[in-house]
Amino acid sequence: MELSSYINPRLDATFSALADPTRRAILARLASGEASVNELAGPFKMTQPAISKHLKVLERAGLISCGIDAQRRPRRLQAKPLGEAVRWLERYRQFWEKQFGRLDDLLEEMKTANFGHDGPIKKENKHARGIRKRGKSHE
Repeated sequence: MELSSYINPRLDATFSALADPTRRAILARLASGEASVNELAGPFKMTQPAISKHLKVLERAGLISCGIDAQRRPRRLQAKPLGEAVRWLERYRQFWEKQFGRLDDLLEEMKTANFGHDGPIKKENKHARGIRKRGKSHE
């Protein structure tokens, strides 16, 4: 695949926004419903301007939106960028599942080869025998 197909500013902004634990906590809170800046700031030991900076990063990434409700400006979660990130990560999850499947097959093959009817065949490598003969312990 061509390198240009991996360049996606929106995906970059999503992952950058998700890199911060405060922003992830804000998103988790917004997953249960909209909230004002004061409501979002409540659980954190930081100033409202600091929370506002985090909200701006989340807004620029498209992860939240700001509504208008009388004098209140509630924030809402926007799931589309998260869906794009999940689809991107899914390719790598599939890759790792294949790798773990291959490892499972290899381990099963090794287990079958090393077990006879009387139990496991114990093999000791040359290095371990040499250490034992010299009286050195292996950590």
